[in-house]
Amino acid sequence: MSLYPIAIAVCLIFLAAYFSYGRFLSRLLKLNPSVKTPAHELKDGVDYIPTPKGFLLGQHFSAIAAAGPIVGPILAGVWFGWAPVLLWIVTGAIFFGAVHDFFSLLGSVRHRASSVVEMVRIYLGPRGHIFFMLFVWMSLIYVITAFTDLTAASFTDAELGGAVASSSILYLFIGLLMGFSLQKLKMSLSVATPLFIFLVVVAIWLGPSFPLRLSPGPFTERQLWNVLLLGYCFIASIIPVWMLLQPRGYLGGFFLYGTLAAGVIGLLLGGEKVLYPAFLGFHNEKGLPLFPLLFVTVACGACSGFHGIVCSGTTSKQIDREPDCHAVGYGGMLLEGLVAFLALSTVMILAKTDTLTGQSPDRIYAEGLGRLVAHFGIPREFARAFVLLAFTTFIYDTLDVATRLCRYIFQELTGWKGSAGRMSATLLSLSLPFFCVSLQMRDSSGQLIPAWRLFWTIFGTSNQLLAALTLMILTLWFKKIKKPWWICAVPMMFMMTMTLWSLFLLLRPVAAGFFHAAPTFDLIAMIALFLFGLGLLLIAEGLKTLTQRE
Repeated sequence: MSLYPIAIAVCLIFLAAYFSYGRFLSRLLKLNPSVKTPAHELKDGVDYIPTPKGFLLGQHFSAIAAAGPIVGPILAGVWFGWAPVLLWIVTGAIFFGAVHDFFSLLGSVRHRASSVVEMVRIYLGPRGHIFFMLFVWMSLIYVITAFTDLTAASFTDAELGGAVASSSILYLFIGLLMGFSLQKLKMSLSVATPLFIFLVVVAIWLGPSFPLRLSPGPFTERQLWNVLLLGYCFIASIIPVWMLLQPRGYLGGFFLYGTLAAGVIGLLLGGEKVLYPAFLGFHNEKGLPLFPLLFVTVACGACSGFHGIVCSGTTSKQIDREPDCHAVGYGGMLLEGLVAFLALSTVMILAKTDTLTGQSPDRIYAEGLGRLVAHFGIPREFARAFVLLAFTTFIYDTLDVATRLCRYIFQELTGWKGSAGRMSATLLSLSLPFFCVSLQMRDSSGQLIPAWRLFWTIFGTSNQLLAALTLMILTLWFKKIKKPWWICAVPMMFMMTMTLWSLFLLLRPVAAGFFHAAPTFDLIAMIALFLFGLGLLLIAEGLKTLTQRE
């Protein structure tokens, strides 16, 4: 079976959804280009900055895409086969994820750029607000933990890690230089874009010539990279967005666009065959069930609660005109769905017996895309280095946004203000990821396991439950403004069911210890118990509010 018609069908379906369902949602909420958005009304040059739609889409797309739509679909595809993963990516992105992102962004814009957390205060009251802030803060901690360790794993890869690390460091300095040029030297974007994209290409080319390897002494190289990456998160979180977040995110958008374009063209020109089985059964080789783990493993590739935090935390403060929410919110999620499909295709072209299926997702992704783009003349080694740098670039974009959002929430919880409050809130927020990546983690068989792999399921589950809770808030908003609330309520109910079911499965070690009088400490199970309890409390608050309004 050829991959060509599947790729064409996915692209056409997403395009049709953008111009049909996306426009229907836009008309439903009557986006008004003449309304003064918070970016103009509250403009401060730090967080509130009116930003052109094209520039903002690149930054937003980089922030939400990260490694989620790459790692999740690849893991799920290897475990369960490509067909159920593809079905969920397409339907989930159109009717779940894009709806969630679009209304999170627009809802924030229409509430003076309030975060989803602030909207909870409005619709669930002070108690629900506290519960939700704790839930979001913990969810962001898992994002930072998993993605920091994933980046460190890429930097310590035996074959390409040093080259990717060198190119990545150069890329960050290029982002800083671009921010300075745009803000202080008043360089036009039309001049800056080709100049700094060229410099990024040079950085990729130079990386293999000067591979960066650390000599950590008593620590492993991976542990040291984890510490350095968390240090980067600290700095990136407290400096103005124009200095690094905006320019690096904008350049990261071109990574995404370039990777997407190269991958899709390779799919269309290469004549690749689908070799991997479409369906492997309702349980994978380790006994993990398709329901509900498919949905929490694919995670960001179809729907992501983290997107709502980005939409309402940073992106809404930069929306220039209300109609831009359609392209940035709804369109951004469809582009992420396309990234997820491209990641899944790197599994689809493998034989079930291929040894690559046992490798890490970043290696499967790099090897697969290198194979696709080789069809139109790009050297495979350069392609692999480019893809791995793109992979870590996506993570950078999520890491500093997640840390910044953690800082916002912590400051809101504590009331800490000023530069001292920013630094203290950031340091305390990063202390838990530091603790988690420093641990020697083992799986049920006693084998050492990377922190990112151990935290991926809990990250995916908390992320999906966050999406469900956000959709619950949006449902209450729709009821208040007398709009068809079922558009948010239907995906909310499905996501709520899958995520609570998944958390229940993760709680089994705690239950087993309780009933057999053999209590053991299981970090993931205890986290799941905490999230499960918070989730139930928030659902109870939502039902109470819903009943009062009827």
